[in-house]
Amino acid sequence: MLSQKSFEANQSNGSLYLVPTPIGNLEDMTFRAVRILKEVDLIASEDTRQTQKLLNHFSITTKQISFHEHNTQERIGQLIRQLEEGRSIAQVSDAGMPSISDPGFELTKAAIEKGIAVVPLPGASAGVTALVASGLEPQPFYFHGFLPRKKKELKSELEKLDKRQETIILYEAPHRLKAVMQAIENVMGTERKIVLARELTKRYEEFLRGNAEEINEWINSNQPRGEFCILIEGSKEAPKTETPDWTDWTLEEHVKLLMQQDSLTSKEAIKKVAQLRDIQKREVYAAYHGLLD
Repeated sequence: MLSQKSFEANQSNGSLYLVPTPIGNLEDMTFRAVRILKEVDLIASEDTRQTQKLLNHFSITTKQISFHEHNTQERIGQLIRQLEEGRSIAQVSDAGMPSISDPGFELTKAAIEKGIAVVPLPGASAGVTALVASGLEPQPFYFHGFLPRKKKELKSELEKLDKRQETIILYEAPHRLKAVMQAIENVMGTERKIVLARELTKRYEEFLRGNAEEINEWINSNQPRGEFCILIEGSKEAPKTETPDWTDWTLEEHVKLLMQQDSLTSKEAIKKVAQLRDIQKREVYAAYHGLLD
């Protein structure tokens, strides 16, 4: 087990700060986030040009280094070395929380493995912002982010999501919205409530509420602009309980099949059968070794 006390810093290491940035409205930047960006030795930015606009607005002069999906592996070693030398680094994405549909997770994981403190700051997140204003059940919810681009993979992923009973949160770019929403209607039908949230926190913030058919009519009559959150009401159908394949097998047959399929020893297979069937291991042992009457 590892324990991290974020503010009892190891003097030999710096800290990695995960700093959220506004998703549109610069007034959503917190006092603490501005202070941290001023105090750290380096800012690792998804897009240094985009982040520079933010830094200029708040008169922040801290040096930046690019950290994005195309140079992740190259940068992690460099950033970890600087943290181990005692420098503190803030990681930011273009908008919102780092690692949420943006680069960042690998650096966090590497820092944890090296015993470096990872300190998250709370702040803007498009998915949660859209959820609380959607009018859909806010909890439980399931955040999925971006869907696959290829049609076959998109359909397959939506079929999995179709079974979820939580409110589903998706992200989508305007140029893909029409294809994705049509696929949602094809897979999930038109009964569920859907909310599109666009341009959150910005001047043209808009919420579109309806079913899939109504949303698609709007898309066909308008030119989608801005980044979108798609929120889908969870399935109202009770999850189907599938009968396990082994219900008609004898205990001996079940053990032998697991030994063959999973390359288990008889001892391992007996234990697994007992767990699957929620029965005593000795009962399975007796059946397999022919000790039952």
